[in-house]
Amino acid sequence: MATELQQMIDVVAKDKGIDPSIVVGAIEDAYLAAARKVFKEEEDLRTRFNLDTGLVELYAVKQIVEAVADPHREIALADAQAEYGEEAEAGMEIEFPKETDKLGRIAAQTAKQVIAQRVREAEREKIHGEFSQRVGEVVNALVKRFESGDLIVEIGRVEGQIPRKEQSRAENYAIGDRVRAVIKTVTRNAKGPQVVLSRTDPALLIKLFEQEVPEIYDGTVMIRGCVREAGDRAKVAVFSRERDVDPVGACVGMRGTRVQAIIRELRGEKIDIVEWSEDPVDFVTKALSPARVQRVTIVDDEARVMEVLVEDRQLSLAIGKKGQNVRLAAKLTGWKIDIKSDEDKKKEVELQLAGLEFGETSEAEAPLMLPDIHDEVISQLKAAGYTSADKIREAGAEALAAIPGFDAETVEAVLAAAGPATMTE
Repeated sequence: MATELQQMIDVVAKDKGIDPSIVVGAIEDAYLAAARKVFKEEEDLRTRFNLDTGLVELYAVKQIVEAVADPHREIALADAQAEYGEEAEAGMEIEFPKETDKLGRIAAQTAKQVIAQRVREAEREKIHGEFSQRVGEVVNALVKRFESGDLIVEIGRVEGQIPRKEQSRAENYAIGDRVRAVIKTVTRNAKGPQVVLSRTDPALLIKLFEQEVPEIYDGTVMIRGCVREAGDRAKVAVFSRERDVDPVGACVGMRGTRVQAIIRELRGEKIDIVEWSEDPVDFVTKALSPARVQRVTIVDDEARVMEVLVEDRQLSLAIGKKGQNVRLAAKLTGWKIDIKSDEDKKKEVELQLAGLEFGETSEAEAPLMLPDIHDEVISQLKAAGYTSADKIREAGAEALAAIPGFDAETVEAVLAAAGPATMTE
């Protein structure tokens, strides 16, 4: 019949999901710590849990030596042979049982503290080991509380954290809400393992596609690239390993059901699904979707720079709000994309024909520096004649809004980057 101690070991191990040997080791160490307080410190004390009796046994260990120097830890060879026979040899160790009844309450209290500490350590190691292998996996979590903008969530019996920078700006949560997020990293700190989750990582979008699209899950369709600006827009490049399977159609689903399920999960984030291509020109053309491209020219193969020509009415769509569409397309393809409209190209050619390319650097070609403003937006400003921050400030919002592809937000961002208007007397 199991003793009370054995039952406790089984209950603690099962409840905490740890190996019973860890609990047994903690009990042995606790009894040893208590014994050293009660008995002589000079003795070499050891403990062992007896699986048959379910009790902790305490021993004072002495080594057999020719001549005794420390009577607390050594026994003479002659005395050992007199007690145990000729089998006793120098170098062997003899265990002398000691009473554990004297330990009493001290052992119980020490055992409680040591067991609690060991169990915490074992739990932390178990959590760290388990979640370290699950990095990149999508999990369901429950919002528990908020700490300085970070979301503290529960993943089963474990706490995780979604830092502010890993949250989509389009999303808001309340305590008790359920949220799906991808495990990004698992770190160790003083409080134990820290499981960091993300709602903005492209890995979340990839995993959601794997869950919603059977062709991706079974490997027929592959995701060759994924970029996001969480809460606003994402672009995904897909490729089919079978000719008769349309990769884009498979991801979109019948009447858009598959992609719509992912959009709902990401709270309305727009998702452009494009077909991946080995041909960089073809890939860039598709990546700029939904804008229609007229012509793509590789300007510098080594520096990976392309010039893209679009119709005037397609310019705003190609650039996107605050340059978002072209920025994502550039990230997805790995090419720097310079977008120009028919009108821009026409002006450029006229300038070249006028012979400006042979003279001093023209004002239109001079560098225009605007912090945080995308290159494509700067190109549009220069093409429209706004070649300096002063000219931009002088023009004002109404004039800038007349530039093709410039919406109110773009105009506001450009004016802010150009700086305050200079005062003149």
